[in-house]
Amino acid sequence: GGLSLVRQMSHRKFEAPRHGSLGFMPRKRTHHHKGKIKSFPKDNKALAPHFTAFMGYKAGMTHICREVAKPGSLAHKKEVVEAVTIIETPPMVVVGVVGYVETPRGLRSLTTVFAQHLSEEFMRRLYKNWYHSKKKAFTKYAKKYTDAKKPIEKELERIVKYCQVVRVIAHTQIKKVGLGQKKAHVMEIQINGGESKDKVEFAKKWFEKEVPVSGVFAQNEMIDVIGVTKGKGYEGVTTRWGVTRLPRKTHRGLRKVACIGSWHPARVKFSVPRAGQNGYHHRTEINKKIYRVGDGKKKDNATTENDITIKAITPMGGFPHYGVVDEDWLMVKGCVVGPKKRVLTLRKSLLVHTSQNAKEEIALKFIDTSSKFGHGRFQTKDEKDRYMGVLKKRN
Repeated sequence: GGLSLVRQMSHRKFEAPRHGSLGFMPRKRTHHHKGKIKSFPKDNKALAPHFTAFMGYKAGMTHICREVAKPGSLAHKKEVVEAVTIIETPPMVVVGVVGYVETPRGLRSLTTVFAQHLSEEFMRRLYKNWYHSKKKAFTKYAKKYTDAKKPIEKELERIVKYCQVVRVIAHTQIKKVGLGQKKAHVMEIQINGGESKDKVEFAKKWFEKEVPVSGVFAQNEMIDVIGVTKGKGYEGVTTRWGVTRLPRKTHRGLRKVACIGSWHPARVKFSVPRAGQNGYHHRTEINKKIYRVGDGKKKDNATTENDITIKAITPMGGFPHYGVVDEDWLMVKGCVVGPKKRVLTLRKSLLVHTSQNAKEEIALKFIDTSSKFGHGRFQTKDEKDRYMGVLKKRN
């Protein structure tokens, strides 16, 4: 009887699940600053060709108010306030197309075709030191377009003939985001839908053109965000792994692991929590719902049916540590990895969504644009001026 009694009682004394996940080992600084897509959504040839990913820059967070449409839920038809992240997504430029052959050992790239005219921000990515370079990249390649032998057409035909997977090379227009950085971020975006011929034609049609984020993602869609988390530097074992603090009177500190293993084997096992680098890790976070796809050209892109004030998404005084969002943007529920200004890779979901959460239609009632620096009392400059009245002129 005594034994079964112990089994039913669960206490820290009787069971000790480990602290922290071993799935994210090794916890060290990532080698690539931009999010890397490790797998694209499954291709469906019945659909029309379309892009499956995009890139944006994290601007900051705000909150929204909306009415929940979830029959059966206690919150159904009630108003909720939720935190949202704004990701600035200026249109991306397509500069090339890559064809991949499926082999038993995975994908093998067959050939790459670049566009005739490439922008400076893309070229900067190819150089360590643009200022001192001769800037000759792709000058000879561009002549292939006027060659009588039509080498470009031949390469595209090879992709059509042999390749199963077609991806475009696209870069961000980083000068449109006020980061001070001039070197664009480049990525491959897979084209899903249609046969290889349709894919290549689709890619060629987009050469040197701008792809808007509204052409890739839509409102109410679930997406995955891939990026690099905020770096925290070298941190102790309590913060890094969440192990329990030792009692107050412990000799030589208490934010430690008391026993780092048995005498034999006479080594420290890899699974024992130790101090070290925390943050700046590469992470993929799935199922982020898009609440709104904002148009940068519109001055009223933060206006809703219930709140008809004409206002843009940028809060008063700008997003802290970022500035003004005047390009297209995405509003995503909840938080995303990384600090402000971090480049994020946005990917279409790999899953087929059936849950009530995923299918819910989002109708925003109010988007907060008060200052995020201090206690924001006003939604717009106009509102503040009206409240304050005529102020004394500062000469």
